[in-house]
Amino acid sequence: MVIGLFILLLSYACFTLFSKGDEAYHIIRFLLELDWGFHPIAMMLMENPPEFGRHARRSYSDGAGAGSSGAFSDCNSECSASGNGASSLRRLLASDYSSDEEVRGLISDLGSPSVESRRRAAMELRLLAKHSTENRLRIARAGAVVPLVALLSHPDPQLQEHGVTAILNLSLCDENKGPIAAAGAVRYLVRALRSGTPAARENAACALLRLAQLDDLRAVIGHSGAIPPLVALLETGGSRGKKDAATALFTLLAAKENKARAVEAGVVRPLLDLMADPESEMVDKAAYVLHRLLSEPEGRASAVEEGGVPVLVEMVEVGSQRQKEVAMLSLLEICEESAAYRKMVIREGAIPPLIALSQSSSKKTKDKAEALIELLRRPTTKPMDYSQQRTRGCSALTVDGDALVRA
Repeated sequence: MVIGLFILLLSYACFTLFSKGDEAYHIIRFLLELDWGFHPIAMMLMENPPEFGRHARRSYSDGAGAGSSGAFSDCNSECSASGNGASSLRRLLASDYSSDEEVRGLISDLGSPSVESRRRAAMELRLLAKHSTENRLRIARAGAVVPLVALLSHPDPQLQEHGVTAILNLSLCDENKGPIAAAGAVRYLVRALRSGTPAARENAACALLRLAQLDDLRAVIGHSGAIPPLVALLETGGSRGKKDAATALFTLLAAKENKARAVEAGVVRPLLDLMADPESEMVDKAAYVLHRLLSEPEGRASAVEEGGVPVLVEMVEVGSQRQKEVAMLSLLEICEESAAYRKMVIREGAIPPLIALSQSSSKKTKDKAEALIELLRRPTTKPMDYSQQRTRGCSALTVDGDALVRA
C-alpha cells in the first residue's frame, strides 16, 4: 500500500510537470493494471486531473512577440470534454490499442438505430482522434467523415456535440480538411454554432477555424452564414467561447468579402468592449481582429462611429508592448486617408504617448510611432482649387479633408 501511494504521488507530479501529459498517462495506465489496493484512489485522481497542455490558461498580454501569431493560439484539440471523467479517461488511455477492426466497428455503430450506441461510438472516435495524429488519419481513411458529418444535424444535443468535436479533432490533420468540407460539414457546423450546446458551439467555432486555414474555404464559410453566430459567440459566450470566436473571425477575415459581412453583423462593438476591458483577457485578440477589418472603408467607418479612436489611443498610452504596436497600426489605417479622423486622434491626446514611444529602444515601436506622428502632422485642411472657386463665384472656401465622403 505504501509503495502504491508513493507511485500515485509520483504520477500526480508527472501530471503537473509534463505539459502534454503523455508520460503521466502511461504511468496511470500502468497503475490501473496493478491490483495493489489503491485503484479507487487512482480513479478519484483521474476524475479531477490538473490542467495541462492547451487547457492551461495564460494571459495573452504577456507574450513576448508583438505579432498576431502571439495573440492567437490554434484550437489544437477539442475545446470541451464531457461525460464521466473516469470512464472517458479510461477510454482515452485505451485508445493507443484500438485496432483498425475496432475503428471500423465504431464507424459501423454510427449508423445504429440506437441513439445510445451512436453516442458511444461517436464518443470513442472523438477520444481516439484527440491526441493521436495516426488515429486521425486512419479514422478518416476508414470512412468516418460522412457518418460523423451526418451527426451534426441530429436532434439529440449530446450526439451532435460528440459529432462536432470528433470532426474538430479530425480536422487537426490537413489531409482531412478537404474530405470534411466535401462531405458538407460547413453548413452543419454553422447550424451547430447557432443552436448547439455551449460546448458544441465552441467546438464548431474551432472546427470552422481549422477548415478556414484552407484559403479557398474562407469565403465559402463566410457565405454559409458563419460570421453572425461567431459574432454572437464573441458577445455572449464564456471565456473559452469568446477566444474561439475571435480566433475563427481573425482567420476568416483574411478573405476580403468576409470583412463586410463582419461589419454588417455588428462585430465592431463587442471587439471594442473587449479591448476596453483588461479583465476580459481578450484585449490582444480583439485588437488584432479589429485591425484586420480596418483595411476596408466600412471597417474604418464603423470603428470610428462606435468610438474606437479613444479606445485605441488609450491602448497606445497604457497597453502592453504588443497592444501599443497593434493600436498604432490601427490608427495608421484609420488616419491615412482622412483628415477628419486625424483631427479626432489628435483631440484624444495621442501625440504625447506617441512622442514617448518614438524614443523607444525597440526599432519596430519607434518606427510605428514616428510614422503615426508624421501622419498626424499633415495639414488637416487644404485650400480649395482657385479655379473651382472662381467658377463658383464665391469667396475662398476650405474643405476639411475627406470628411464629406466619410461623414
